[in-house]
Amino acid sequence: MTDKSNLDQEPSDNLDAGESTAIVTRRRALMMGAVTASAVISIKPALAQTAGSVLNCEIPVPGNHAEGGYIGADGRIVPPDTPGAFPPAGRHFTGEEVKRAMNGRSLPGTSYDQSKAYVNYIRRLQSGQSGFTCYASLQMPR
Repeated sequence: MTDKSNLDQEPSDNLDAGESTAIVTRRRALMMGAVTASAVISIKPALAQTAGSVLNCEIPVPGNHAEGGYIGADGRIVPPDTPGAFPPAGRHFTGEEVKRAMNGRSLPGTSYDQSKAYVNYIRRLQSGQSGFTCYASLQMPR
């Protein structure tokens, strides 16, 4: 007849301490490997999606906080009658357009000086202003 007390024991209960520790260590290693693999599988698409969304995010020039203001050459918001100031862009610029402009190209539909003023404005954005999150994400290394 079978001894019922042996049926309630874990398989490792019949092993000595060294063998039991080796099984537990291998089991933990396998569990960690499974967790790591699933993390890699779920993070990679998220990073790819983030990279794409950064280039598609939009920055208004000027943002809601400065509606009606013009953009000075240094990127500051100035009154409309300021000499050398540029009118609002009339459209939002994508992260990709801004990134290119920060690397020396002009923003679409702008003159060289106008683009430079708009990029200066974008560089001056602060937390809480329209377009700041998009601009900040362009600064993150990929």
